[in-house]
Amino acid sequence: MILYPAIDLKDGQCVRLLRGDMEAATVFGDDPAAQAEAFVAAGCQWLHLVDLNGAFAGKPVNAAAVEAILSRVNVPVQLGGGIRDLATIGAWVEKGLSRVILGTVAVENPDLVREAAREFPGKVAVGIDARKGFVATRGWAEETTVQVTDLAKSFEDAGVAAIIYTDIDRDGAMGGPNIEATRALAEAVSIPVIASGGVSRMEDLIALRDTGVIAGAISGRALYDGAIDLSEAIRQLAR
Repeated sequence: MILYPAIDLKDGQCVRLLRGDMEAATVFGDDPAAQAEAFVAAGCQWLHLVDLNGAFAGKPVNAAAVEAILSRVNVPVQLGGGIRDLATIGAWVEKGLSRVILGTVAVENPDLVREAAREFPGKVAVGIDARKGFVATRGWAEETTVQVTDLAKSFEDAGVAAIIYTDIDRDGAMGGPNIEATRALAEAVSIPVIASGGVSRMEDLIALRDTGVIAGAISGRALYDGAIDLSEAIRQLAR
């Protein structure tokens, strides 16, 4: 199971939100590229970036910070937040992004996801963010009546590289991930599922890995707080 260190970008800084609330942001650093380099030095295989302002604005806002990271690290990088058209996807792929994460458009314009996955094979992931089993969009600000598993299954034949599943109520709360819901989703679809939200200690990572069906896990606050040692976690997950 791959561990993805998370760098959430707000106003050019590294932050973590509590349950997706932009007003409940903790700033962890003002040099995202330096943070990315530190994660790579610790041995990470991937980086997970989120343009938080972009998720609300519907277009990239922290592009300069993302580009700085891409210029300074040599591991694959995935990015979500405000990516809602084919031109933006193409531009990011051209700049060296390994994977774009489509969230809001996966609900509002699923045909775009299919078109992007065809045009950029292996480089398109679907981000499914949920409260109590129902998908939320537009920076988690809008609730829908779409169920997580139904949305995931609708992309089974689309060629998407992964599904990133976030339990919003767990995100940034350091209370542990929703292992059962993530496992159920991973068992329901053939697309690799990456867990996000609430990963707060090594035991959470081991429990996710030991399901045998979850392909990856994203952690942010626990790495910044030191609750999870990234190098040690990578060593243990490789066993």
